[in-house]
Parts: sequence; structure tokens; C-alpha cells
Amino acid sequence: MENKENNKSLFRRYLDDLYTKEDARNLMNELQTSEYNTEIFQELADDVWEEAARQQSQTDLEREQYKKEAQLLLKHIEHKKRMWLRRVTLMVASTAAVVCLVLGSISYLNYINKQQITYWEASTSYGECKQVQLPDGTQLTLNSCSRVRYPDHFIGKERRVELEGEGYFRVFHNEKQPFVVNTHRFDVRVLGTCFNVKSYSSDEVVSVDVESGKVQVDLPEAMMRLKAKEQVLINTVSGEYNKRHEERGVAVWRKGGLRFNSTPICDVAKELERMYNCRITFAEGQDFKNLISGEHDNKSLDAVLQSIEYTSGIHYKKKESEVLLYKE
Repeated sequence: MENKENNKSLFRRYLDDLYTKEDARNLMNELQTSEYNTEIFQELADDVWEEAARQQSQTDLEREQYKKEAQLLLKHIEHKKRMWLRRVTLMVASTAAVVCLVLGSISYLNYINKQQITYWEASTSYGECKQVQLPDGTQLTLNSCSRVRYPDHFIGKERRVELEGEGYFRVFHNEKQPFVVNTHRFDVRVLGTCFNVKSYSSDEVVSVDVESGKVQVDLPEAMMRLKAKEQVLINTVSGEYNKRHEERGVAVWRKGGLRFNSTPICDVAKELERMYNCRITFAEGQDFKNLISGEHDNKSLDAVLQSIEYTSGIHYKKKESEVLLYKE
């Protein structure tokens, strides 16, 4: 009520041309922000006209003229209010359009960047190792019969590469963009560290060895974290895994060595095939469930087979690149 009376006083001075700029600004602000409708404006104009009629003697013509002026002023104010609301609406719409344009441009640029990414592949053959430098500076050493697929530049929230086989990674540190090695069996997620991943799709046992830093291994239904000098062996047939401490150096294959940790003899045979480009078969009708452990300097295929024969009792016959394993 007090605001209404104040507005009537301002309105009256406005009609009598006895107002200051501050009065007019206050009146317009009040009308723009208040929830007035046309009927209330009409009441305000009638009240002011009746007050003016009581204060001085006027002719009917003067009163009608005075009322018309009030009505014109009301229309003018209403017009101002509509224009103000229109400007606000346009401003909001324009702002929304700009925001949408910016967000759309960002999405479009990301889409364009993704469309412009070229993927590279590096692979190795039997008995071959290869050094690969990834776009972020990460160093990768591929073991024999392995393959890595990676983009020519990394965008988005991750630096993701795909590995089939075995690789030793020395990852460039970047806390804002984790590095992810995607394999057929699991993912390895790191920020920056050195580790070895062995995940041949044909092998029964796969593994992750950490040399420094920390890694996270994401399995289909589990997750585990490893720190320096820790190793996990995962049996893809039984689903069992064995996490343990490992003091010995990581990825001895980089220097031509071999190391087995309770490795099924079938996986040992596959590793020797990849390293020596040979074919190893098992004698029919015999059961081979041996687990092989130990490290070998790997000077020759015959030397490795003799070592296996000595520790496991599994004999071999070799003819050129064909090897037969058997038990007496």
C-alpha cells in the first residue's frame, strides 16, 4: 500500500510536470519490476484525476482533457514496459543463442578433431623387438609377434592405445590425461610410470609387472592397483589371479632373456614359437599340466629346451623348425 501511494504521488507530479529525473527513473523502475496489470494502472490514473478535481475548480472540458492526458501517459508507460520486456526477452534469447553457438562450436571442433585423427599401427614378427615413440612422448618397446594401435595425436580425457601381445611402457606423466592400455583381457590405467603388459590373446596366463609408480588394472568384473615391484598374473581360463611382490627386473625379454613364473607349459611353448619362429607340438595321448618357473639367458632354443627337460622331465625331439614335446 505504501508503495502504491508513493507511486500515485510520483504519477501526479509527473502529470503536473513537477518531477525530477530521479522521480521519473524511480517511477519507471517500479512499474517495470512490479506485477501491475492494466486495471491497476487505470485505478491509479483515476485516483490521481479525482484528487486533482478536488483540489481546484475545473470545467468538464478541462477534466476530460486532463483524464485523456492521464490515459495517454498510461499507454505510454505500458508501451515502455512492453518494449522493456521485449528487449529483455531478446537479450536473453541472444545470450542463449551465443551460449548454444559456443557450446555447439566446441562440440563441432571436437567432432572435427576426432574425424581428423589418423590411427597408426606398429607390429613385430617372430623374434623381433621394436621401439615405438607415441605422440605424447611415451616410449614403448614391443616384444615379438605384438601389435599396438594408437592415434597420431591424443585428444579428450584419455590417452588410449590398443595392445595385442607384450609391451614395455615408459609413460610420459600427465595428471590431466591418464594413459590407458586397452587389451583383449583388461585395461591398464596410469598417469605416468614404467610397466610391462603381457596379453597375447592365445595365452592362458596374462600379466602386468610394475617397475615404478602405480597402475590400475581394470578387469571386466574387478579392479586392482599395483605399485612398484608388484606383479599380477591372471589365468584367463580359471579366472584366478595371483598378486605378488617381485624384486627382479621387469621385462627381461628386452635384453633377450626369458622368465617364467608358474607358467603353463602350453604358454611356454607359444612364447618359444614367437621367439624362434618354430612350431612346437605335444605328443598325443599324454597329459601336460606342468607349470614352469625360472629364468634363462636364452642363448638358443636347444639350450632352453634342455633346461625345461631338466626341471620338468618333459623331453623334446627337434627337426629343423619342428619340435615335439613328450613324456617317457
